[in-house]
Amino acid sequence: MRVLIVDDEPAIRRFLDEVLRGAGYQTVLAGDGEDAFEIPGPFDLLLTDLMMPRMAGDVLALKMFKRDPKLKVLYLTGQSDRLFKKKVTLWYSEAFLDKPVTAEALLDAIDALLRGGLVGSR
Repeated sequence: MRVLIVDDEPAIRRFLDEVLRGAGYQTVLAGDGEDAFEIPGPFDLLLTDLMMPRMAGDVLALKMFKRDPKLKVLYLTGQSDRLFKKKVTLWYSEAFLDKPVTAEALLDAIDALLRGGLVGSR
C-alpha cells in the first residue's frame, strides 16, 4: 500500500512515517497540500492534516479524488469541529481521527478505512 502523508508539522510527519513504515506501508511525505498535489501517484491512501498553509487537507483531498476516485482519505486533525463545519458528512472513502493519535489507533483506523469500515473519533 502506498500512502501520501501530508502535515505541516515535521514531528508529526516523522511519527506518521515511522508508524506506517513499521507496519509495512510505502510512504511519501509532503509538508503541505500544494507540494503533495505535485507528487505523482497513484496512492492507496491520503493521510492528511486538515489545517495547513497554502492548501487545506480537504481541498487537497477533493483535487486528488478528481485524479483518482478510488483514493481513501484519512484526516488527522485537532479541529474536527472545523472539518464538520466545511463537510457535513464524509464520503464512504473518507474518515477522520482527532489529534493526538496513538500508533495503534492510527493503524486500526487505516485498516478499517481500507477495508471499508467506519472510522471516526470525537
